[in-house]
Amino acid sequence: MTSKIAIIWNPTKTDRESLQSGLDETLGEGGGPEISWWETTADDPGQGAARDALAAGADLIIVAGGDGTVRAVAEHLADAETGIELAIVPLGTGNLLARNLDVPLGDIPSAMTRALEGEPRAVDVGWVEVDLDEGIERHGFVVMVGFGIDAHMIAETDDALKDKAGWLAYVESLGRALAASDVVPFHITSDGQPARDEEGHTLLIANCGTLQGGLTLLPDADPSDGELDYLVLSAEGVAQWAGTLKTMIWDNGLKRLVTDKEDLTSTDSIGHGRAKTLEVTLPDDRAFEIDGEEIGVTRSFTVSLQPSAIRVR
Repeated sequence: MTSKIAIIWNPTKTDRESLQSGLDETLGEGGGPEISWWETTADDPGQGAARDALAAGADLIIVAGGDGTVRAVAEHLADAETGIELAIVPLGTGNLLARNLDVPLGDIPSAMTRALEGEPRAVDVGWVEVDLDEGIERHGFVVMVGFGIDAHMIAETDDALKDKAGWLAYVESLGRALAASDVVPFHITSDGQPARDEEGHTLLIANCGTLQGGLTLLPDADPSDGELDYLVLSAEGVAQWAGTLKTMIWDNGLKRLVTDKEDLTSTDSIGHGRAKTLEVTLPDDRAFEIDGEEIGVTRSFTVSLQPSAIRVR
């Protein structure tokens, strides 16, 4: 029985009054659980708020914000290993974890209802140690990390346009991202096996497979299966890109649904794999993203998985 709810909210995404109104609509008249409010800041995107909420005795944390706020809170909960349940009121541009867990988007009362009444699901959390200009940093993630088109697209996206157009702003930056994403060789080691050489302009390592606009890059990625799925893309030129899109949308998407085909189709420009740990080294600096946020450039990073690290309603 939930008795103490902590709401961690990002004031750049909404105001407390809107959240309170949605919560009141869900709770109705009469008594309810004790509610505490914790506001994120530029210096504390959510980890500190989650720590303080736990110290205050919260037995459910509702995080209201975008992907960065969700990731920060989930990171602390996974690291603390408390078992406290998490719920999401998605208010960002991508809302990637919420999309993958079918949490209602753009509807605070419905998201609040899910938060209060939904059944918890064990969700894996990935960890990445990435070598940046300031040194090695360790971050948790719930959706995906990687380099290439996705990271370039995020870096090239205009923030003002993103505020106005939402996820469609990423489409506007796609052309510049394609131009900046040349094919490079890199070394990859999975699950302690011997390192192998790969080449591509994009490597995505995913806990979840669906991105903005409902685009599913890794259809088999399951945030509760105890494994990470990864995708290597190396398409160049119009013809290869046309074939790549056909493979991803039709062969590995709609066709599999119709035919019940199990295995993903790989081509010369698309490679797939699954692993619990991955080590990657690059010949030069590449823009790197975590859950839709470009955090800098790197030449090496290591990814691991913490199975069933958090419980999400």
